[in-house]
Amino acid sequence: MDIPHLVQTVLIYALPVLFAITVHEAAHGYVARALGDNTAHAAGRVTLNPFNHIDPMGTIVMPLLLYFATSGAFLFGYAKPVPVDFGALRHPRRDMVWVALAGPASNFAQALLWGIGWTLLLASGVQERFFLEMCKAGVQVNLVMWAFNLFPLPPLDGGRVLVGLLPLRAALAVSRIEPYGFFIVLALVVAGVVGTYWLQPLMAVGYAAILLALSPLQSLFR
Repeated sequence: MDIPHLVQTVLIYALPVLFAITVHEAAHGYVARALGDNTAHAAGRVTLNPFNHIDPMGTIVMPLLLYFATSGAFLFGYAKPVPVDFGALRHPRRDMVWVALAGPASNFAQALLWGIGWTLLLASGVQERFFLEMCKAGVQVNLVMWAFNLFPLPPLDGGRVLVGLLPLRAALAVSRIEPYGFFIVLALVVAGVVGTYWLQPLMAVGYAAILLALSPLQSLFR
């Protein structure tokens, strides 16, 4: 195991991961407040202060242990879920979809911003590998969070979107999975199902969309 390389990689990814989870969780709370539920705001979760969103075990200990134990081959973690009282939303089933989509949407927007940062650094002649790799890590981390959280199984955001869109009877059936959803998703991740059949195809679409969005900016510096 190349410890210096692993430590450098952790430092490169630390800031993108911190921004990714903080903005993701704050976006859920912000949209919930805008649509009538003040629960997250009252709990101090509509904020960009990362300490209000970090779960010590899920955000720090588990990812680091998995990263060093597998030499970076497998990584998994989570932040503290933002409390949302869906019943307090003005239109609970419809607004639940918007609250759920806010997190992944914020990650896609951040991926685009990191991509813009990478393009501007190159255009400015910056050759410092650390900053260029951090921008690339920012794109990757946020696209992973965007794609992973859209997986259509509660308690992931994609599962909440599915519950909000399905007819009531089907929605109730899917919502009953939520207490076991975390363990089902983890098992599917370990089995490679999520990576092969969901993350890889969706991330390919995400990268293509980012490159397309960056192409006008890149053309200015050619």
